[in-house]
Amino acid sequence: MVEIVSAKTDLRRQGVRYTGLCPFHEERTPSFSVHSTDKLYHCFGCGVGGDLFDFVAATENIDFPAAVELLADRYGVEVTREKEDPEAEQRRRARTRLTELLDRAASFYAATYQDSPEAAKARDYLEGRGLDPGALADFGVGYAPGAWDTLIVRGQQAGFSLAELARTGLAQKSQKGAMYDRFRKRITFPIRDPRGRVVGFGARATGSEQKPKYLNSAEGELFHKSEILYGIDRARAPMAKAGRAIVVEGYTDVIALHQVGLTESVGVMGTAITEPQLAMLSATIDTVILALDADAAGRKAMLRAQQVAAGRKLTIRVAAMPAGEDPAEMVVAEGGADRFRELVDGAVELPEFHLELILGEVDTNSPQSRDSGLAQAAPVLAGIAAGATREELTRRVAERLGIDPTVVVARLSQAPEPQPQRSGAPAANEGADAASNTGRSAAPSGSAGGPATSGLLTRRERQERSLLAMCVARPAEGRTYLDRLEARHLSSPLVVRTAEWLRDHLDDPAEGLDPDDRELHGLIAELVVGADPDQVGSGSIRRNFMELELAALEDEIRAAAAADDPAGRAELSRKRSKLVEAVRRAEADAAESGPDQAGHGLGTAGSQTAPPAQ
Repeated sequence: MVEIVSAKTDLRRQGVRYTGLCPFHEERTPSFSVHSTDKLYHCFGCGVGGDLFDFVAATENIDFPAAVELLADRYGVEVTREKEDPEAEQRRRARTRLTELLDRAASFYAATYQDSPEAAKARDYLEGRGLDPGALADFGVGYAPGAWDTLIVRGQQAGFSLAELARTGLAQKSQKGAMYDRFRKRITFPIRDPRGRVVGFGARATGSEQKPKYLNSAEGELFHKSEILYGIDRARAPMAKAGRAIVVEGYTDVIALHQVGLTESVGVMGTAITEPQLAMLSATIDTVILALDADAAGRKAMLRAQQVAAGRKLTIRVAAMPAGEDPAEMVVAEGGADRFRELVDGAVELPEFHLELILGEVDTNSPQSRDSGLAQAAPVLAGIAAGATREELTRRVAERLGIDPTVVVARLSQAPEPQPQRSGAPAANEGADAASNTGRSAAPSGSAGGPATSGLLTRRERQERSLLAMCVARPAEGRTYLDRLEARHLSSPLVVRTAEWLRDHLDDPAEGLDPDDRELHGLIAELVVGADPDQVGSGSIRRNFMELELAALEDEIRAAAAADDPAGRAELSRKRSKLVEAVRRAEADAAESGPDQAGHGLGTAGSQTAPPAQ
């Protein structure tokens, strides 16, 4: 465990634990901890955690089966599959062959690009755009020869059938029934899924007579353009670390940005961002920065993203590109990389960008144009949550239109609420075919299917986790309180299941965990890594349990009030008063005996009494 993690971040030993800077987010003070005995990790800064396989899957941008295979290859362990359905096995084998065929095609195209005299024009074009040969090689950029059947012949020589060549989209049938290479005399960009497997190609024409300018693989078993992002296999870990994704349009845009260090960049291979693409991003980050072209199509795509993202916990910002300039052109120019970073760092939220587009087209000398501008701006403002941002943008709209702010506010009350527009197919369960054979699904990069980030937890949730961690740290005392914990003390099914697990596994919480239960894996990792007997003072567990009992009583008092049960509410209130007094006595005893911490970064909420129930 320590050997694997040390390859991604420097670790310092502290007993059975090792600490270091988190490899999943930027930080200056170490909050990342590894438990070498239980082979678990957890970051108290960003909340990621899990076991060895989760760490490999997250840092290598692969799913669980691939992580098992990678580690097995590295350490010489033979992997055997459990019995699987014959039809599922047949589908898996067929998909494996198609993936192998695509990978072979990518290697052939890349070698042709490097060595063939026919590809000289392609090499001159890309290098003339300022793209480094090393960066192009890293992305596997290639060249498809002009002959009609080069790939078909090579594919058949390697043992692949014409049907398989057609299913991958590498070959297609003419009107007369003859098969021919789909990509000819084109620069090829292999498109990979999050695991790094080639699923298709984008191909750019090298001659003005070729139509279309860009040709993608046909939609098929493996390739669905609306469900994949170019460069996602390389960008997932950098995205998780940066906490954002930069979304651009084209292949060369992505390569150029990676070339200058902006490795959290991905491409939509067009102008429209889809719901499955946003779902893929939201599994890793919560901020998306759109840096699409400034033409009409690019602006339309950015505005459409606001509708597609409705209902997702994503902040979408816009880095407004100068007219006639794309990211690839900008960053390869002298000083261009710094200019682009400034645009990204200064990106505005999508509603603000939308309003600026609307206001920029208003003729302030025309009352009709101002009315039209207000009519367009009102639904945008109505879609922003009430608060300082909405107030500021409302004031800005009023000033730009030359009208009183109260008029804008009045119009907001009449504006229809924006409706989410769902587009494309549901997000693909990437890696599901492999995961189904092991009984364990892929986890988002950097999350390992773990619990919510500690900064997003409520005070009560922090108390619950703090109590469980103290029980792990002091099992002799902890067993008593685990036996007393009931579902009413706990605020989520996950914490209830965790408490139930610890009752039977307190001496070795990580032993025997079900590999399917990624949530439980993540929370157990957090508790084990954070459990430190030296930081659990006398009475800590008892006082924390009393706090949870107090919170449970508050819930019951509110329920009695809602049920119009004054007698029950009065009885519960008397119990609450006695418990509040007991908590205060416990606080006084703790103050006399000195500091009493329970944490190691677990975010214990302390022992403040809860406010009276209303």
